[in-house]
Amino acid sequence: MDTIYALASARGRAGVAIIRVSGPAAFEAARKLTRGALPPERQAVLRKIELDGEILDEGLLLLFGAERSFTGEAVAEFHLHGSIAVTGAVLRAMSTIPGLRPAGPGEFTRRALENGRLDLAQVEALADLIDAETEAQRRQAVRVLSGHIGQRVEAWRGRLLRAAALIEATIDFVDEDVPVDVTPEVREIATALLDEMQKEISASAVAERVRQGFEVAIVGAPNAGKSTLLNALAGREAAITSEVAGTTRDVIEVRMDIAGFPVTLLDTAGLRETDDHVEGIGIARAIERAGQADLRIFLLENRADVLPMTPEEGDIILLGKADLWEDANILSVSGKTGQGLDRLVERIGQQLSGRYDGEPLLIRERQRLALMDAAASLKVALAWLSSYDSRVELVAESLRAASRSLDMLIGRIGVEDILGEIFSSFCIGK
Repeated sequence: MDTIYALASARGRAGVAIIRVSGPAAFEAARKLTRGALPPERQAVLRKIELDGEILDEGLLLLFGAERSFTGEAVAEFHLHGSIAVTGAVLRAMSTIPGLRPAGPGEFTRRALENGRLDLAQVEALADLIDAETEAQRRQAVRVLSGHIGQRVEAWRGRLLRAAALIEATIDFVDEDVPVDVTPEVREIATALLDEMQKEISASAVAERVRQGFEVAIVGAPNAGKSTLLNALAGREAAITSEVAGTTRDVIEVRMDIAGFPVTLLDTAGLRETDDHVEGIGIARAIERAGQADLRIFLLENRADVLPMTPEEGDIILLGKADLWEDANILSVSGKTGQGLDRLVERIGQQLSGRYDGEPLLIRERQRLALMDAAASLKVALAWLSSYDSRVELVAESLRAASRSLDMLIGRIGVEDILGEIFSSFCIGK
């Protein structure tokens, strides 16, 4: 296997830059670029980095054996001064060493997968952790990266193997009297597993929203102050404000962090009857996006206003022009003065937090589909167990199919066609 190298820290000027080398020639590369004996594994030492007698930099050298490295193979790390010139010079020096080549996107992590250091769910979580913008995204990615999915899958597979062994025993001894009817135990195992999997499938929708972000739409009549409110929440002039009705004709989006959740605020066109064709298109888009949003904020000018859409459970109804209201019990806000903004942000955070109950196991659509396949196979097994002419060989095959789907969930089988897409999203040094 080739030995690969790449800058593992961010490009550009920094206090420290890290270049990682992984593969069978990693320690030899360290010998050629430093003087003296190699240090003990996992012990940082100060070394001059040089090639053909020319000193390129002075930094730390760290070595990791295959059994204790990220990639599952020998790794050398050079912690250098983080200048563009230094990293460029060291990378050029590595290109002259036989057996070394630059790493491709995500190649270090791919080797960790191939060498059994990570399963596919952990690889996906690592990508999510690198991309995490909010606290909720970080917590979710760290939990999966810690191996929670793999541990749960192994427990499920163990129970499936028990059920399959019981069924296959009846097949192996079909011509003999089996002393115990195994059907009740197999049915109990399959029913319990199906219940657990369905709960995880139901919870996965919210986990996916944490990855991609929740959408919160601001809905109201023209001139209700929606754009002013959006600007106040965003802390900048994201939307044009005007006293002319119909100024907002398309959906304006602003990304925010609210209570640790990634949120995209949507400023929609004012909802009203109109003969203006272009404004009508904007209103139709507003209704469609608001209907698809995870949460809607209905901004009214007074308590007598009729809601332009039917609110769903959890939607927020508030009055604008909070500086004109004296009743503290009324949820109101002023985009101009900022009054009531803290209460509104708190309410949004409460609504989103209430939907993110517990710790969902699945965080990607691929994982959800794999578990849905496993659940479907369990349903088939239970159906055959309950049929009048119970076909134990079909029950056994359905249990094996459920186990294969779980193996696909963690990347043990049948995922080669999607690996390129997954690793293409990684940076070169990861």
